[in-house]
Amino acid sequence: MYYQLNKRNISYLYSFAAVVFSCYGIFVCPFIESLPRGTIFIEVSAAFIFMLISRLVIVPRFYCLSKQTPLLIDLSIFLLFGFGISLFMGQAHDFPIESNLKVVFGMGILGIFTGIITTQVELIERYKNMPQHYVLNTELHGNRRSITQQFTVLVTLLVVALTTTLIMVAVKDLFWLESAKNHYLNGEGKIKIIKEFIFVSFILLLYTFLVVFLWGKKLSLILNTKENALNNVAKGVISERLPVYSNDEFGVLAVLTNKMLFSLEESQTEIQQTRDSAIVGLSALAESRDNETGAHILRTQEYIRVLAFDLRNKVEYSDVLTDNYINLLFKSAPLHDVGKVGIPDDILLKPGKLTEEEFEIMKGHAAIGAKALSVAEAQMQGESSFLQLAKEIALTHHEKWNGSGYPLQLKGNDIPLSGRLMALADVYDALISKRVYKPGFSHEKAKEIILEGKGSHFDPMIVDSFLNVETQFQKIAKKYQDN
Repeated sequence: MYYQLNKRNISYLYSFAAVVFSCYGIFVCPFIESLPRGTIFIEVSAAFIFMLISRLVIVPRFYCLSKQTPLLIDLSIFLLFGFGISLFMGQAHDFPIESNLKVVFGMGILGIFTGIITTQVELIERYKNMPQHYVLNTELHGNRRSITQQFTVLVTLLVVALTTTLIMVAVKDLFWLESAKNHYLNGEGKIKIIKEFIFVSFILLLYTFLVVFLWGKKLSLILNTKENALNNVAKGVISERLPVYSNDEFGVLAVLTNKMLFSLEESQTEIQQTRDSAIVGLSALAESRDNETGAHILRTQEYIRVLAFDLRNKVEYSDVLTDNYINLLFKSAPLHDVGKVGIPDDILLKPGKLTEEEFEIMKGHAAIGAKALSVAEAQMQGESSFLQLAKEIALTHHEKWNGSGYPLQLKGNDIPLSGRLMALADVYDALISKRVYKPGFSHEKAKEIILEGKGSHFDPMIVDSFLNVETQFQKIAKKYQDN
């Protein structure tokens, strides 16, 4: 697993580790304590500068090294330089082996803490900035790592580090008191020992706090990401996927949830395809009994969609005409004349002008279609936005802005938006289409008639949108010409 190195974070951690190691040597190792403070500062600073250069410059140049986790990289560097420092101290200052082992132990503990912190920081940054294609990785890779086991190892490590370091401080101070009993008698030694214990405990607890804090922050980030994804799923966005960040219990839950969502999405797709096929079938049935052609369905679908996309640029409709609503408009538009299946053939197919009585019967197709769709809607266990919209269009696409339409004589904004959009799309297509009882009008003639109906037949704002997209109307009419 590859981690992008954050040079600033690593520099801070290594600098802090250098200070801690200097203090550790003074409080734990009497031989280091015997050195001048300037010597300790120079030698430790030089060692940690080389360590930092190795971490930031040398390691990234080797692919096999840069692919390792920060914990392994930092621990290796600290141990390697720990051995180097102990050898140098032994040669330059003639320190005994026990002092050198304390140096290696201290560097190892610092390497573990630094590596854990670096790993957590880099993981948090990686999760925050992960590219979309990687965030949506939905499968587990590699060996399973239990969160319980990880936390147990972490706590054990912290306890061992704290206990061992404090024991070494105690042993060092006991030897010191034996060689300087006067410090014990005057109380100076007790105060010194207490200060050392407090300082060492504070440093170790500070590291522990940082590790636990970052661990909690990482888990919080993972849980919040999953919660947001599940909230979207609860809202019906089942194309959402839970990110799989790691091979632990959270990763397993995410993978299983994603498999469930894949299954739900496939089922929903199948249902939608069945619905769309049923729409086409019902629409074709209605059109087969009329003088209109199947291309009328395709054209009105496209007309209503381009009208809706333009209309939503207006403030009044920006919140209503969402992508989902427009998609439902497009899908349900073919059912606008489904009620014509209930009109007698002698009226529906009459080549000439209808009588008043015949026209009254013809007007009934709007209510017939709406009633049929209401029956279908009633069979649903819950609400169906698709059937509701289809019913609106079927019932109200012959209503007029001034209230002179049918079947309900609705007026203005009392007419559902879906019906107002279909009213213009349906009339435009009827005007430009050739029928046995009339020729097809040109686009300009149809446009002129629609402009005459602005504010009386049609919603003025929808007419304005029509003018904005009239070129698209012409392209649609040309693309889906009658055979």
